[in-house]
Amino acid sequence: MWSPDGTATGSAQTGLTTPTYTYVADFTPDPSSRQYAVTSLGGTQTNVRASGAGDPFTVLIRKDRAYKTLPAANPVTGSYGNVPLNKTEFLFRKGLKIDTAGTIKVGNFRVIAELPAGSETNDSINIRAMLSFALGLLSEESADYGDSLVAGVWGV
Repeated sequence: MWSPDGTATGSAQTGLTTPTYTYVADFTPDPSSRQYAVTSLGGTQTNVRASGAGDPFTVLIRKDRAYKTLPAANPVTGSYGNVPLNKTEFLFRKGLKIDTAGTIKVGNFRVIAELPAGSETNDSINIRAMLSFALGLLSEESADYGDSLVAGVWGV
């Protein structure tokens, strides 16, 4: 079960040294969501700002309101028509200065999982493998990803 402990160690990024983040539960926009705001920073993060009213640094975890189940298979063909997806989304928000006057606009980073109904029961190990790969790759490539977002250059 999702149960964040209030602190997170950031992964490697150019310009950040051993970054840590302390966060607290925040107002949520709906009952199917949980939101947390970064209230303090640790390590060396020069010019990084914690969350503020007009300058958010938050993560929102949202799931579908109603859990969807696998529909019955066609009794003749054994195939499935439209298999619904259960969706969970992580939305990270951070206030970002867009000019030298300090005007702040919000940037977003989303991680969305859409799993076919029934897979959680019939193929849970492959759900875990997909997640392990995705989060491991993002963590391993964190600095390169950040460098590419800042430079606008993606090696292919």
